[in-house]
Amino acid sequence: MKQVKTEQEYRDQITDDQLTIGIFTTTWCPDCKRLNMFIDEITEENQDKQWIKIDKDEFPEIAEEQNVMGIPSLLVFKNGEKLAHLHSANAKTADQVREFLKTI
Repeated sequence: MKQVKTEQEYRDQITDDQLTIGIFTTTWCPDCKRLNMFIDEITEENQDKQWIKIDKDEFPEIAEEQNVMGIPSLLVFKNGEKLAHLHSANAKTADQVREFLKTI
C-alpha cells in the first residue's frame, strides 16, 4: 500500500481509471492500529484495486473535502469521483471491510 506524501500524489491517484481505495488513518488512532492487523490480507485479496493510505492529520483539507469525520475510513475512487465511503464505525473488523468491498 502506498503512503500518500503530497496532495498532488493523492489527486493523481484518485483520478486513475482503476478503482482506488483510500484509507484515511492517523498514527495515534487505536482503531487504525486494529485495521493494520488485517488490512494487508485484504489488500492481497483485492489486488485488482489500487490502495493508498492518507494520514488525516497530515492532510486535514483532503479529509474535510471528502467528509472524513472518523478514522479509519475507507473511500473508493475512480476517475476522480468518490464512489463509496466506509465510515469508521463500520470499519472495525476484517469482515466489515470485506462486505464493503463486495458492494463496489
